[in-house]
Amino acid sequence: MIPSMEPVMWYDTPTFRIMGDRAVLVELSDRIHPSVNEKVRELFCKLDREAVQGIKELVPGYRSIMVVYDPLSIALPSLERAVIRLHKEESGAPLPEPKRLEVPVVYGGRFGPDLEWVASFHGISPEAVIRHHTQPLYRVYMIGFTPGFPYLGEVPEAIETPRRETPRTVVPRGSVAIAQKQTGIYPVQSPGGWHILGWTPLRLFDAAKWPPTPLELGDLVKFFSIPEEEIGNWEA
Repeated sequence: MIPSMEPVMWYDTPTFRIMGDRAVLVELSDRIHPSVNEKVRELFCKLDREAVQGIKELVPGYRSIMVVYDPLSIALPSLERAVIRLHKEESGAPLPEPKRLEVPVVYGGRFGPDLEWVASFHGISPEAVIRHHTQPLYRVYMIGFTPGFPYLGEVPEAIETPRRETPRTVVPRGSVAIAQKQTGIYPVQSPGGWHILGWTPLRLFDAAKWPPTPLELGDLVKFFSIPEEEIGNWEA
């Protein structure tokens, strides 16, 4: 999905979309925008603090929250009323301050096999791609796809790049990649269709730790370039 810079269109009340017999998608807007995502984060925190009986899991996204619930503990109309009430209420507590994670990246070569292609696609140098990619302070819009995968936005317009026509069957853990206005980090080895610019030695997912990932909705990420010989300084 592509974040939109068009004027935000807010729903007067959240829109509910049935997702099977024990989940509902709560949408706050039809736009992907930082202000919408912050409202998603606010509602997520309210629902988490309220601990509404029957809610089993909350999965926040760009502009919505998936609410997984037990229909034997709470009926859907009651769940919807609770969500609308919390959405309208003033927050009783401030939102947690976003964490900031500095991410070292080895760009290009065997670590970033698509860097040259992305540079050629935009008619700029690989060094320019790196400068553009390391310029923003990225927002974590959501975590998904694989455990701990952060969807970050937005990349500068100068390097907005469509997904690969043919996804890779294997993308190494730690790969830093872009697709459209998004960038992200592959926390585990997996298939993937994004263009790989580089690799980070930081581990973004460890099932033996709690929380297993250092990032969550609303956090901030800053990339910076390191030479290959410095990898050992950052490996856990």
